[in-house]
Amino acid sequence: MSTDTTGATIDTDQLAKDERRERIKRAWSRLSQSTLSLVGFAMIGLLFIIAIFAPVIAPYPEDAAGAIDFSRASQAPSLEHPMGTDTEGRDILSRVIFGTRIALLMGFVVLSIAISIGVTLGLIAGYMGGKTNAVIMRITDIFLAIPPTLLALAVIAATRPSLWYAMIAIAASWWTWYARLIQGEVLSIKENEFIEASRSLGAGWFHITFREILPNAIGPITVKATLDMGFVILVGAGLAFLGLGAQEPTADWGLMIATGRAHVRTYWWIATFPGLAISFAVLGFNLVGDGLRDVLDVEVE
Repeated sequence: MSTDTTGATIDTDQLAKDERRERIKRAWSRLSQSTLSLVGFAMIGLLFIIAIFAPVIAPYPEDAAGAIDFSRASQAPSLEHPMGTDTEGRDILSRVIFGTRIALLMGFVVLSIAISIGVTLGLIAGYMGGKTNAVIMRITDIFLAIPPTLLALAVIAATRPSLWYAMIAIAASWWTWYARLIQGEVLSIKENEFIEASRSLGAGWFHITFREILPNAIGPITVKATLDMGFVILVGAGLAFLGLGAQEPTADWGLMIATGRAHVRTYWWIATFPGLAISFAVLGFNLVGDGLRDVLDVEVE
């Protein structure tokens, strides 16, 4: 609450809520005008529905858990098996459906770790400045100089191939992009008048960085996370393809492609449909990310 020059009482909290609500309305209005963004949201929504209701949607859910039936091995797409079967007689459609769960889990776990580490370090580096900023950014530069896949290979080589180790390995390199992004955002935000006002009122660095600066940097984080979701799924599938991610009998898209690559000339459907699923997921998240970037008017690397 505050009082203006005429003595009238102004509810500043209500004004802030009204302004926030108006911004959301304007953002939704702009987003709803983008056909491609709406298509992207529909694609992502479909992925979530498939992942949640996989046991109900999949015609042969037991095939995703490792069931084998050589009597129906390598069958071409048909009414009974719309995407055919693999060399062990497992229904590919069922495994692609359950693979959606693995792909989304990969994206959420990796980005949760990467954002938690990267945003925290970026906030500290940008606000503290000086030697703290120099040390954190030099460490970030070292990690940025190493290709993510190569670093992931090194991490997995030091442990063992598995889905969870693959997630940790990817996150070990992905946090750097968020640290760099947030550090730049903090440098541009921390000189604003409302930050100076908080300092003058005795607010500490923790309050200023996490309660004042971070909320104003949510836009770039959201856009980058949405765009990164598809790329994380792609990298995770790549590690599984190399035998360094999810292991049999897990229904992972990359692992399914690896299984079918030796038979691509004769049984093309084994590798084709998981590949299309990856393309579908990456395209959906990219469309949404591009739409959010236009609406929020932010630039991310």
